[in-house]
Amino acid sequence: MTTEKPFSQSCENNKKPILQIIKTVFHQPATVWEIGSGTGQHACHFAENLPHLAWQPTDRAENLAGIHLWRDEAQLANLLPPLSLDVADLLWPCDCIDAVFTANTLHIMSSDEVRLLFERLATYLSTAATMCIYGPFNYAGIYTSESNARFDLWLKERDAMSGIKDFEEIMRLAETCGLALEADNAMPANNRLLVLRKRA
Repeated sequence: MTTEKPFSQSCENNKKPILQIIKTVFHQPATVWEIGSGTGQHACHFAENLPHLAWQPTDRAENLAGIHLWRDEAQLANLLPPLSLDVADLLWPCDCIDAVFTANTLHIMSSDEVRLLFERLATYLSTAATMCIYGPFNYAGIYTSESNARFDLWLKERDAMSGIKDFEEIMRLAETCGLALEADNAMPANNRLLVLRKRA
């Protein structure tokens, strides 16, 4: 049983820049579904600083124990218990989703898993849903930096099915579930934060 909280240095590095963007996006009360909460650090930081939101962490079952440890320590009323969710699951533990946040997940997934994510979102997103996606992207098939090229090589050596995804492909998939790009924000360490909203 996990007794020591998992820790991600990248989460510590990027949580404040991400918060500066998402506090302007998720400014109305809502339940934000975090897809792939990882360690749980983001969930705690955003729930603490955005008290008007209910923050719903999710991840694969094997990662929930670590998220629970962070949540138990944080003691935040608006930080909901983490739920088991794999994007490949045919049924998600919800009826309708108004807001989605996901960070550093798409490059870990295979292309098929990313496609499944958007297929499921097409089913569950409300008519006025908003989605924020944080991570590295290629544009027109080109890396935005040498560090991203090295990172992509490392990802593929670790898992040949993973890797940095093309911005244009993500936009095509977003379009299939009615999401349109509202903003493409430059972030530290050659990452981006995409803001997408359901079209009226």
